[in-house]
Amino acid sequence: MANIEKHAPGSFCWAELATTDQNAAINFYSKIFGWSANNMPMGPNDFYTIFQLEGRDAAAGCTLRPDQLSRGVPPHWNLYVAVESADATASRAAELGGKVLAPPFDVFDAGRMAVVQDPTGATFCLWQANKNRGTGISASHGTLCWADLSTPDQASAGQFYSALFGWQIMKEDEDPAHNYWHIQNGEEFIGGIPPSAHHRPGTPAHWLAYFTVSDCDAAATAAKNLGAELYMPPTDFENVGRISVMADPQSATFAIFKAASRAASSS
Repeated sequence: MANIEKHAPGSFCWAELATTDQNAAINFYSKIFGWSANNMPMGPNDFYTIFQLEGRDAAAGCTLRPDQLSRGVPPHWNLYVAVESADATASRAAELGGKVLAPPFDVFDAGRMAVVQDPTGATFCLWQANKNRGTGISASHGTLCWADLSTPDQASAGQFYSALFGWQIMKEDEDPAHNYWHIQNGEEFIGGIPPSAHHRPGTPAHWLAYFTVSDCDAAATAAKNLGAELYMPPTDFENVGRISVMADPQSATFAIFKAASRAASSS
């Protein structure tokens, strides 16, 4: 376990589930990740869930709004990127060809946010922290650890995010058969952009959140028994780790990850 006191600008600082059944989601994720739920009332029949581990914030959940449902927005995980100024970054995103879906606004005294769509269609959020700094724990079972951008235009997406957040986008190697691009923010590797050939035609561009697990097979089995659909069963990636991609019972997609041991990676 590692505590997070502050997120560097450009880092993924929050993961938020938007779902059709918040109580069912609480039950599902509490069982596979060990999250406890701190429900905060937002209205007569509405609440916002802060998922916690060891008393520290790990993620959040809310119910899709009626207007989102009417537009056919499916259950999904939102990823937030830490910024020093939501207003300046949103303005810059628009200049770079992105679309500001929700202009910057204050979330009570927690912080200031905006919702942005990149030029290839993937949506993400900006977070300018005030009292809520974002996730407060990492490196243990049930914590956000990585994010992949699934997009039909790897090059355009890479240029956009590099210009917006200062991310360094690096190729895995010079082998064209690989072509997975790593995302580095400052000194930290935080995600990647898989080859465009891996993007399923007809599927909107999107970010995929990864959560660390202590045992990929056990977590995938537990998720499946609780109603999840495994899109990719636990699979080994050499010198990286074991990964499974799935949809929760309400169909929000996410991935779980167990890092390869150092001994295994060096052998």
